[in-house]
Amino acid sequence: MIIVLKPHATEAEIAQIIKMIESFGLAAHISKGTERTIIGAIGDERALQERPLEAFPFVENVLPVLKPYKLASREFRPEGSVVNVDGVLVGGRRVVVMAGPCAVEGREILLETARLIKDAGGHILRGGAYKPRTSPYSFQGLGEEGLKYLAEARQDTGLPIVTELMDTREASVVYECADLIQIGARNMQNFKLLKEVGCRRKPVLLKRGMSSTVKELLLAAEYITSEGNYDVILCERGIRTFEDATRNTLDLSAVPLIKRLSHLPVVVDPSHGTGKWDLVSPMALAAVAAGADGIMVEVHPRPEEALSDGPQALLPSTFAKLMDDLSRVAQAVGRTL
Repeated sequence: MIIVLKPHATEAEIAQIIKMIESFGLAAHISKGTERTIIGAIGDERALQERPLEAFPFVENVLPVLKPYKLASREFRPEGSVVNVDGVLVGGRRVVVMAGPCAVEGREILLETARLIKDAGGHILRGGAYKPRTSPYSFQGLGEEGLKYLAEARQDTGLPIVTELMDTREASVVYECADLIQIGARNMQNFKLLKEVGCRRKPVLLKRGMSSTVKELLLAAEYITSEGNYDVILCERGIRTFEDATRNTLDLSAVPLIKRLSHLPVVVDPSHGTGKWDLVSPMALAAVAAGADGIMVEVHPRPEEALSDGPQALLPSTFAKLMDDLSRVAQAVGRTL
C-alpha cells in the first residue's frame, strides 16, 4: 500500500502515519520527493484496509500496489530515482557511460585503460577484480590485488569505480574500493548477497540474470530496497534464447518497459548482450534511443591479449568514436552525455 501525503506534510504528521503502520506489524518505507512524501506500507495490508487513512487531513491518497514488487515500483516514486555514484548522477538528464576492461589484469594496463576512458569522456571505470567464469580453468581475476589497482586508477583519474561483488565474505574489502557495487547476472537471485548489499549504504548495479524475466529482475531489486537501500541501478545485459549468432539476445524492449514499471534507473550492457565488438556501438546507440540512463561497455587497448572477453572489447579509438556518436543520439532524445 502506498500512502501519498499532501505537500508540506510535517515531520510529526509523517511520524503519526509511520506509528500507525508499525502498530499493525507492517514496515514503513519513506520516499521524500520534491513536493510530496510517499510512505510504503509493506506486509499484510489487510489490517490497514479497514482504516480510513484518507480521513487524516494531511493524507492526499491511498493506493494499493498490486505488483509483487512494492518499493521498486513506479508508484512508490513516480518522479523516478536518481542514484549518486560519488558525484556521477545516474537517472537524470545525463546519459552515463561506464567503461573499462572485463577483468583487472595488471596495474599498468588498467591505468592505461582508465586514462584513455577518462580522456574520451567516460564517467565511471568498470573492471572485475573477482570474475565469475563458466570454466573453473579460466582466469578468475586478481582478487584483492585487483581492488588495489582499481583504487589507484580512481585516484589517478578521478573516475568512480564499479566492480563485482560475488560473495558476502568479500563484502568488506570490495566496499572499501568500489563506489558502485555490481551484482552480476549469475548472482541476480543470490538472495543472501542481495540482502547484504541492501543493508549497506552504497549504490548497487543489479544485472539481469541470463534467463530471468523483467518481473524476476524487479523482485531481485525488491530484496535490496526492502533492506533499506534504494540506490539501485538495473542493468539489461542480454538474455539466453535460441539464437546463437550473438552471445545473448539484447532485450532493448526491457528498457522502456522497466521505466514504466519501476522508478529505478536502467543501464544497458551491449558488450555482454552481443559478445561481438562490432555490434557493441550500434546497440549502445539504440539503448540510448530507447531511453537507457547509461551504458556499460568493455574497453581494452589490446583485446587480442585480454584474459577475459576480448572479442567483445572495444579498442580505445572505437570507444572514442562511440562517445561522439552517443552525444548526438543523446541530444536527439533530449539528453546530454
